[in-house]
Amino acid sequence: MRTHIDVLGWLHAGWGALGVLVGLALLLLALGTQAAISDATPTEPAVTAAVVMFLVCGGLLVTGGVLMAAAGQALRRRRALGRLAVLGLAVPNLVVVPFGTALGVYACWALLNDDARAEFGRPPRAPLGGVRA
Repeated sequence: MRTHIDVLGWLHAGWGALGVLVGLALLLLALGTQAAISDATPTEPAVTAAVVMFLVCGGLLVTGGVLMAAAGQALRRRRALGRLAVLGLAVPNLVVVPFGTALGVYACWALLNDDARAEFGRPPRAPLGGVRA
């Protein structure tokens, strides 16, 4: 299970780095679009809305990428908060087809079993009947 946790940490770091790069590209696109339309006399509301959308999406991608990379680093260091962060980030990743879905399913599979819980110092889950052997 140690190998799966390490691989999951590296995958989150890579996915986060990709998110930061795409977010920075969108922010650069927003700045370029704003510079291109600043020379025009009347600015259309649709163009302004496009610049704002580029800024918002770029900011969200940069923020999410940094969080994803930090969660991957914490996971590789076996921090309990890293495990919780990766599990929390797995949920929104499920809708990012195909890689985010695979990463989210892999995170749930790797981190929600008793071996992974033991890696992070957590006790195993009790059986459904509530009685431990």
